Amino acid sequence: MVKHVIFQCLLAGLFMQAHGQGQPSTDFERRVAELEEKMRLVDPSFGREFRASDLSRRLELLEKKMAEVLEARQPATEHRGLQSLPANSPPTPPPIQAAGPGLVPVSVTGDYQGSPGGEIRLPVAGYMDFHINKNAGEPFRPDFHRFVLLFGHSFSDRIKFWSELEVEHALVEGGEETGEVAVEQAYLDFLIKPAFNIRAGMMLTPVGIINERHEPPGFNGVERPFVETVIIPTTWRELGFGFTGDLGRGFRYRAYLTSSLDASRFNAETGITGGRTAGFDASFRNPAKVARFEYAGVRRLTLGTSVYSGHTGFNTPGLNPRVTMAELDGRYSFRRLDLRGLFANTWISQSGELNWRLEQQFGVNPNVASQMRGFYFEPGIH
Repeated sequence: MVKHVIFQCLLAGLFMQAHGQGQPSTDFERRVAELEEKMRLVDPSFGREFRASDLSRRLELLEKKMAEVLEARQPATEHRGLQSLPANSPPTPPPIQAAGPGLVPVSVTGDYQGSPGGEIRLPVAGYMDFHINKNAGEPFRPDFHRFVLLFGHSFSDRIKFWSELEVEHALVEGGEETGEVAVEQAYLDFLIKPAFNIRAGMMLTPVGIINERHEPPGFNGVERPFVETVIIPTTWRELGFGFTGDLGRGFRYRAYLTSSLDASRFNAETGITGGRTAGFDASFRNPAKVARFEYAGVRRLTLGTSVYSGHTGFNTPGLNPRVTMAELDGRYSFRRLDLRGLFANTWISQSGELNWRLEQQFGVNPNVASQMRGFYFEPGIH
C-alpha cells in the first residue's frame, strides 16, 4: 500500500506542476510517460482507447485510473459496518493483501512484462486453431491446425524476454504435411526510455496489420487475409536487432536490421513467402532494413505505414535481386463496428534473370513476378 500512497503523491505533485506551479519540461513528460507505463502493467488496456495530447488530460486519466484500482482492491468486508466520516476526512487506504496480484494478461505483440508490484514474473499464455474443411465432393476434414504457447520473463525492470512456440497439425513427423514445431518469436527487450529501446533476437517483421498480431482473434474469418499471406508474408520472422519507441502524442515506431530473404525459393504461387529463412541457415551478409511508423493519437483509430528493403541473392551466386515493399494500413472502431483496410506493393528486381536462373537450376520456371500489389477493405460487426 505504501506504493499506492507514493503513486498518489507523485500524481499530486505532477498535477501542481501541470497547472502552473512549475514549467513542463522534457523530464516532466518523461516522468508522466513512465507513470503511464507502470499503470499499463496494472491494466494493459489503459490509454489505448484514448490518447490525450496535453499533459493535464493525461494526468487526469492517471488519477482516475488510480482511484479505480484502489477501489477495486478494497476488500468487500471493509464496506460492512463503516462509520460516518467527516466530509474532509482523507480516504483510508486498503490493507496489503496476503496474496500477490494475479499475472498480467499477455499477447503476442509483447504487451506483457512485469507485475504491478515489480516482481519478476513468468507470464504464460497461448491459443489454438482448429479447422474443419470440406471441398466439393469430399468429406469433412478436421485439422488441429495450431497449438501455440507464449512465454515471457522479466529479468529486471529494464530487461524483458518474450517468446512464442508453435506446433502445427498436432503431429510432428519431419514435414509440413504432418506437422511442424517452430519458434515464431524469441527476443530480448532492453528498455532505456520510452522513446528509445533496443530489441534483439527472433522478431516478427513489422509490416502490415496481421504479421505482428497473427493470433485468430486478430483477424476476421477462418484464414488470414490473402494480401497478408502472399504479398506480405504471414508469421514472417527473421533474426535481427533494432529499436522501438513511443514518441508521445500517439506516435510510435519500430526499426530493425534483419536477416535477408532467400530468392531461390520465390515462386508464382506463394510470392516471396517461401523465401523466409525463419532463423534457419539465415544470411546477414546483406541485412535487410525494415521500419514501421504508427499513429494512435485519436481514440479508437490506428494508422500505420511500413517499408522493407533487402537483397535476397545469397543462394543465387552472381545474381542478387532486391525486394522492396511498402504498405499503408488503418483500423478504426466505433461501438460494435470495426473497420480496417490495407494497401501493399512489393517489387522484385531482376525477376527475369531470377526466373531463368531457377529454371536452369531446378528445371521449372517459377514465374516470379517483378511486382505484386494487393489491397482490402474489411468491415466487421461484433
